[in-house]
Amino acid sequence: MFGSGKLNLVERPGLGRIGRPIRIRANFFEINSTDDVNIHHYDVIITPEVPPTLNRRIFTQFEALHAGDVKPVFDGRRNIFTARPLPFGYTDTFDIRLPDSSTTRLPRAFKLIIRKVAAVGRSFYTNQISQACSGGLEIWQGYRQSVRPTPGRMMINVDVSSTAFYESCELVHMVAKILGRNLGDLRREIVDRDRLKLEKALKYLKIRVTHRGDNSERTYKIIKLTNTPASNTKFEVDGTRTDVASYFQNTYNEPLQYPFLPCVVVRRDLYLPLEVCKVVEGQHHIRKLNVRQKADMIKFSLQQPQVCANKIVQGLEILGYRLNDCMRQFGLVEPEEMAVVPARVLPAPKILYHPSSRTPAFIPRNGSWNLRDKKVATGATLSSWSCVVFGNFRMQVVQYFIRELVNVCLDTEMNIPTKNPPIFQGNPQGNIEQILRQAWVKAGNMTRSPPQLILCILPNTGVPLYAEIKRVSDTVIGVATQCVQSRHIFQAKKQYCANLCLKMNVKLGGMNSYIEPSCIQFITQRPTIVMGACVSHPAPGGDESRPSIAALCASMDAKASRYAASIRVQAESVLFYRNGVSDNQFQQVLDFEIEAVRCACASLDANYKPSITFVVVKSRHHTRLFPKDKKDSDRTGNCLVGTVVESTITHPFEFDFYLQRHAATQGASRPTHYYVLCDENRFNADSIQTLSYNLCYSFARCTRAVFIVPPVYYAHLVCCRARFHSRNENWSDQDPESGVLVSSFGMVKPNLQKVMYFI
Repeated sequence: MFGSGKLNLVERPGLGRIGRPIRIRANFFEINSTDDVNIHHYDVIITPEVPPTLNRRIFTQFEALHAGDVKPVFDGRRNIFTARPLPFGYTDTFDIRLPDSSTTRLPRAFKLIIRKVAAVGRSFYTNQISQACSGGLEIWQGYRQSVRPTPGRMMINVDVSSTAFYESCELVHMVAKILGRNLGDLRREIVDRDRLKLEKALKYLKIRVTHRGDNSERTYKIIKLTNTPASNTKFEVDGTRTDVASYFQNTYNEPLQYPFLPCVVVRRDLYLPLEVCKVVEGQHHIRKLNVRQKADMIKFSLQQPQVCANKIVQGLEILGYRLNDCMRQFGLVEPEEMAVVPARVLPAPKILYHPSSRTPAFIPRNGSWNLRDKKVATGATLSSWSCVVFGNFRMQVVQYFIRELVNVCLDTEMNIPTKNPPIFQGNPQGNIEQILRQAWVKAGNMTRSPPQLILCILPNTGVPLYAEIKRVSDTVIGVATQCVQSRHIFQAKKQYCANLCLKMNVKLGGMNSYIEPSCIQFITQRPTIVMGACVSHPAPGGDESRPSIAALCASMDAKASRYAASIRVQAESVLFYRNGVSDNQFQQVLDFEIEAVRCACASLDANYKPSITFVVVKSRHHTRLFPKDKKDSDRTGNCLVGTVVESTITHPFEFDFYLQRHAATQGASRPTHYYVLCDENRFNADSIQTLSYNLCYSFARCTRAVFIVPPVYYAHLVCCRARFHSRNENWSDQDPESGVLVSSFGMVKPNLQKVMYFI
């Protein structure tokens, strides 16, 4: 049983000194108080239980009737804060009745129970700054804010944020946009596949009817679409059977323009034609965005650092701090300027390649370097392989690409005895398992040795073909695959081939580069295992029946350059990086996961008790760092790679720091937040900061520092790959019980488990 003894978060051991000291800005704003204010906290119970949005309406009614001149702050759930006591004393019960509303069938009478006892992040979006997006969506820009404790003060963290909303338009227009048609093209038959696509996109969307002027404010939620068009959707009126189109013609004396389209069902017996419905404004889109919508979102959100910083400052005005009565009653002074914080720029580590390279050892500048004239540290041998071309491409083009790829691999010190592998074409819509098995057999027959790699040339960037290739190769055949987009084979650029070489080399057991041992002394001076864990959850709005996936990667050598998806090694020290943990889960991780690591060690040997350091790594947060002086910025206007912040905006006494870990190619970059939960190895600030930073230079498949420590990055890649290992493409067809879900996954073949097949 885990969690028998409660652990406490480790305290900060002091501040670091390594690196060049600088001063930068952060999107934090100090909250100043004009005088001492006693804050009163009340606990609230609203019965029956209702959604937070309705809670706020109930509270607004309570405030108007019972709060007097006190301006309470309500979190929408259980807490009220005031600067002065509420006029009714410590405890009271109130009956609140909401004005009649047709927008909900929930009860309108509630009991509001308030008790005296000893705020939460908030998002605000506006369509004032918005952009149309495909599929009937709009991207709105807004602000996300939260109050954070920092050393000696409280601060507000404000960040620019973007999210998708449904466009407020006639529903028939949205249908056309979802289907990618114009209005005239809607006369073309809507087949079942398109109807199901529409139903999925429109389900639970709020609409307002436009055909009844006296009831135009009435809103409904779409439940589903009818299987029949409005002209053939039947129902009874006063004992007479009619259809929706005829009913609207007879009742409103106006024929439908689109009687051939289905109706929306908003109640069991209520059908509405699409053309009399309008989408209610301000509805947040929570479903998963498609590829095109994601591209639109990224393009809209990308902003140069200075532009981003200016918008954050402007956000203070938009968020209304200056006119906020609640802030004034608590004696709080509006924040004005971004916090200026001390920081340091850590030195980059020395990177080592093969001794025969023209520059075998060097220190990168600006977080990146070029592979030119460099040979991989340990080149793998590729003797048995084949190529499958999914599509119709000229054989001469394919042969030219393979020849160029082989030459680049040879230049980087890989050994490829078989320079002309067997090539054959495969149907992208065919039996992928059969095709790959044929390629595997051909490679083996040609060299009389176990096949090592299948090169797959894909016709497009579609996921289904790629996913099936990886499922079959990883879990059925047990052979590494390297996929190539067909658009790259016509020119066969050396840089692209070099990137493929890096991936192929590590998949075959080679090592591309490694960090100078003196730069990672904690790992090289005594037996140490570096581990990375990641938990991947289904995307919001996606298929929630799909399981969460956990992955664990661990270093296999003293250079911390080679990792496997599972390993059993008795090291003296364990450095464990964990991704995907929110702030409110820290104690849970301390109580259960660290204890689980100890139990796993004890399962090898009862006396095996390595020292454990457990670090949570967070890249999804809302802290941004901006250079104060131009000399402390890179060419994109971001803070320099290696910038570390450990005070002013960090926790008052717990052991955390922010690290600008990689050079952004465009837009304002975001630092990685490291939080040390447990530290039995007794790191000081300098040692854990420099080690974490230096490890970011050891990611195998690129020549730049990456945004997160490689063991976590690799674990993330394993999670992503595991999504393809299900034998059933549509997980929603599976029984949601975990045993069935797990059994639908294929196990990675043993010969791949000790190599980096997931790169």
